[in-house]
Amino acid sequence: MGDFWIQEGERMLFIGDSITDCGRRDRAFSLGDGYVSMFTELATAKYPERNIEWTNMGIGGNRTTHLKERWQSDVIDQRPDRLSIKIGINDLSSFRRGDHGGVPPEQFKENYDRILTVTRRSLGDIPVLLITPFYISTNWDDEIEGAVLGMIPEYIEIVEMMSAKYNTLLLNLHDLFQEHLKFRPAHTFCPEPVHPNHTGHMVIANALMEFLSR
Repeated sequence: MGDFWIQEGERMLFIGDSITDCGRRDRAFSLGDGYVSMFTELATAKYPERNIEWTNMGIGGNRTTHLKERWQSDVIDQRPDRLSIKIGINDLSSFRRGDHGGVPPEQFKENYDRILTVTRRSLGDIPVLLITPFYISTNWDDEIEGAVLGMIPEYIEIVEMMSAKYNTLLLNLHDLFQEHLKFRPAHTFCPEPVHPNHTGHMVIANALMEFLSR
């Protein structure tokens, strides 16, 4: 079956924004109905001998500023054995729109650095996976979509920088979706570029399984 990143008896915690949340606090308690639950189902099917505890702490609309505020209660106090973080598109979008509390790249870097510093200080050298923000579009001609496509590489580069600094695994979902968009239109994977549909979430879950089963 190959080697699986998550070991017997461990607790794996996922945290992020709406893409991770996916109804886990209401209609689809407690893992949501997106990539997190799909990935756990794949893991159960592929590695039946491993009893793993899964925790989803995603909250829709979150930016790194929100993660920083709830990091102690929602991550450190949970004492996970492994951690997955997927954040960033709301930071970028809020900054692009000029929203109050928008998160420019330099603040995104500071916030991300802070939560990972706290993680290492409090939880030691636990294995961590960072997942890049993504945008499911190739429409550079659209004013909004073109602006986001132009900005997202800087946010992705920061996640890559954090991964190198803190020695984490890194999964680049933006590149993955851009590859898929060479073969199928964006509406195959999403109703709009930020939020995947069922197929889009399956792409993420499958990529996670392939990446973590090497």
